[in-house]
Amino acid sequence: MGVYSQAYILECGDVPFGWGYNFENCWGHAMATLPTIGVAGCGIMGLPMAKNLHKSGYDVFGYDVRPKSAFGDFSDHMLEDASTLAATCPIIFSVVRDWTQTKELCFGNKGLFTGAAYPEIFVVSSTLSPKMVFRLRKSLPQETTLIDAPMSGAPFSAIDGTLTFMLGGDKDVIARLMPAFKAMGSEINHLGTLGQGMMCKVLNNMLAASSVVAVREILKAADALDFPRNRLLEVASSSSGATWFGDNLDKISWAKEGYSLVNTIGILEKDVTALIDTMADFPELRINEFARSVIAELRNLPEE
Repeated sequence: MGVYSQAYILECGDVPFGWGYNFENCWGHAMATLPTIGVAGCGIMGLPMAKNLHKSGYDVFGYDVRPKSAFGDFSDHMLEDASTLAATCPIIFSVVRDWTQTKELCFGNKGLFTGAAYPEIFVVSSTLSPKMVFRLRKSLPQETTLIDAPMSGAPFSAIDGTLTFMLGGDKDVIARLMPAFKAMGSEINHLGTLGQGMMCKVLNNMLAASSVVAVREILKAADALDFPRNRLLEVASSSSGATWFGDNLDKISWAKEGYSLVNTIGILEKDVTALIDTMADFPELRINEFARSVIAELRNLPEE
C-alpha cells in the first residue's frame, strides 16, 4: 500500500482555521500566509509533490503506511495515522495507488472519515474509474467537497514540479487550490464538473499504455534489424512516431520494467482496467477489446 498525504491548517488572524470556521471568509488571509496542505500517499509521486508544496512556502503534513523513519529529512512532517491527519488538516490530497487503498484511507481503521473531524476539501489525485469517484462522493460527508485531480507524468515530473493535472469539480474551490496545483505542476486543466478530470485521465492513460507497449516492441524490432535505438527515437521525436514514452525514455525510471502487480507496469494495467469499467455501458465499442489486448501485452512485457 502506498504513502498517504497531508493537509492544510489555515490561520485567520490569531484564530486557527479549523472545523468550526468558515473557509470562504478565511481564504483571503490564507492566501496571504499560504495554507497548510496534507498529502496522503507519499510514494514516488506523492512525496515529491509534498516536497514541492513545502518548497513553495506551504506547511505540509503527510501520512503513509510506512514508518516515519522511511522519509529521511521529511520525517518530521509525517503523521501517525489518517485520522490524525483529518483532525489536523481541512484540505487533504490523496495520492494512493488505487480504489482499494482509497477506501482504506478514507474508511479503514483510523481513516480520514472515521473520526469526529474530517477534511472540508478532499482531492483525489489517484487514477480511478470515474464511477468510483461518484461512489466515493456518495460515501463522504456532505460537508466535504470532493475534487478529482489525477495527474500525469513520471516521477521525474513530480520531482521537477512539471506534472499535468486534470481537474473535475467546483470551479470556485479549484480556483482556491490553483496555487497549490501550480506548485506541483506546469499544466493545470480544469475540465468540468466532478468526474471529468478522471474521465480524461483514464482515456489519456489508455493512450499512454498502448504507446508503452508499442515503443517497447518497436525497439526490439530495431534491435533485430540492427538499427540504432537512439537514432530511431531521435527521428521519431520530431515525426509522426513521437510519443511521450519514447521522447522521455531516458528519464522514465520504470521504462525498462517487466510486468509486476506491484510496479508501474502493473499500475498501467490498473488504469486500463479503469477505462474498461468506464466503458461498461458501451460494450459495442471496439475500444473494449483493444483495451483487453493492451492489458495482455503489458503482462507479457519482460524486464530489460
